[in-house]
Amino acid sequence: MTDLHSDEFVLTVLRDPLTLTVRVSGELDYDTSDDLLRAVVAHLTEPCGFRDVRLDFRDLRYIDSTGLSALLMIHRRTSAAGVLLHLDHRPDFLERMLTMTNVLDHLTAPGHREEAAEAAAQDDDATGAGVP
Repeated sequence: MTDLHSDEFVLTVLRDPLTLTVRVSGELDYDTSDDLLRAVVAHLTEPCGFRDVRLDFRDLRYIDSTGLSALLMIHRRTSAAGVLLHLDHRPDFLERMLTMTNVLDHLTAPGHREEAAEAAAQDDDATGAGVP
């Protein structure tokens, strides 16, 4: 577990073999967004085998457009790495921002694994494969 501190901002990083969880506390803004981005990217660039990155926002107090930009960059990096991004425990103000900027569906859409499983199931249904 790692803590990165500033006056109003704390990141707590938890790792298990398949999941990276980053708890975000305080204000995600111009001064702190790079810290979050660096923390996630640092763990994605080392050999890790993560399937999921979970950002836990239960203690988030504020987010500005730079924080939103960091979330979009994290999504880009996780997608490129084949890792699903989850935005957990979103406070109402974050939910509103994501909805108003029309990125909620983009950031929280089902990942490639679910889409691949659905496509495979549809292919099996169409071809009769998998039918006993």
